[in-house]
Amino acid sequence: MTQNTAHYFDWAATSPADSDILRAALEKTLHTFGNPSSIHAEGKKARALLDEARTSCAKTLGLKPDQIIFTSGGTEADHIPLLSLLTKPSRGKILVSAIEHPALREQCAMLSKLGYTVEQISPDKNGFIQPAALAEKITPDTQFVTVMAVNNETGCIQDIYAIADAITAASAGKRKPHFHVDCVQAAGKIPLDITYRGIDSAAFSAHKICGPRGIGLLYLAKPIQPFLVGGGQEQNIRSGTENVFGALAFAECLNRYYIKKLKASAIAGADAQTAEGQKHFVQQTKWTRAFIEHIAAIKGCTLVPAIRTNDTYTDKFSPYVIQAAFKNIPGNVMVRALDAKGFCISTGSACSAKKQSRPILQAMGISRDVQDTAVRFSFGAHTTEQGMDDLLAAIKEVCAIF
Repeated sequence: MTQNTAHYFDWAATSPADSDILRAALEKTLHTFGNPSSIHAEGKKARALLDEARTSCAKTLGLKPDQIIFTSGGTEADHIPLLSLLTKPSRGKILVSAIEHPALREQCAMLSKLGYTVEQISPDKNGFIQPAALAEKITPDTQFVTVMAVNNETGCIQDIYAIADAITAASAGKRKPHFHVDCVQAAGKIPLDITYRGIDSAAFSAHKICGPRGIGLLYLAKPIQPFLVGGGQEQNIRSGTENVFGALAFAECLNRYYIKKLKASAIAGADAQTAEGQKHFVQQTKWTRAFIEHIAAIKGCTLVPAIRTNDTYTDKFSPYVIQAAFKNIPGNVMVRALDAKGFCISTGSACSAKKQSRPILQAMGISRDVQDTAVRFSFGAHTTEQGMDDLLAAIKEVCAIF
């Protein structure tokens, strides 16, 4: 890494690229310019590199290579399984958590206009989707269920494994609905096991873990019928000439930063494949605890949700995302004030930055005053303890003015 990212705290929006990884991937593809679908020598060279990337991703994620579909990003990886519903003869029900990223929440709303019954699953006051509450809403015509692994605004870790079990149990004796998990904010931020039985698909994005923009990955437990078709690339699931450079870079970023789901006692251990990601996860957990303790002590500060101040719930949240509100300081004012001091934060999802509404906080029952003053601090693989100390000092300076 060559960028100066010490005061960058908007990793949930995008991450600074790992320049070493991107340069290595670019170097390979500069000399291998063929189309992977071409059958001549240059095409075969490109195909070999694409296969290399797919095999590497599969090894890191614990999957089979044919379960990996390269896409243009996390949004497309979310859309492919959802839009496959349009190939089915009937219009059934879709269950979507009320705290999903707009990529899914807004697309589900669009499908409701096409005749699908879309029902939102509300979180509890702390931002968690309760498996039992979701299971109660599953009916024989439920075709699709989607719940994100880590919320991009609050850092809540959803229990996707318990949710998968609840969906399976509620569907006993009848067709199980497809269960999709958006892992965009989870990869490289919490230990994951997407091979868990009952998870049918999962979406990933490279630019959230130091990779390039414009490349994503879709895990499919088994093939589906895509709604959008074309040249038949990516096993007929995602047509379009493949981004070989992006795939190579993404594969190496996963190799370096992805954290496999391990036993609690092994999290701090040294797994050769994910040592860098694991090591930082452990450090960040400690730093975030201290950061929360300090900002919670600032007069007028409210953590969202409030239980983040309770160490009992530490493992229920990603240490890489914190939402906090500062009384009488509008969120956009705090963002600009810290920006003037050289610190980058946000008020929430970059995809909704120009909108005034905060649907995730609203779904949690957060008051309007807190919604208006809430900001997000998000961290990443190259965040440092000193950088977080600097951020804390800057926040205190801004709060002292108000």
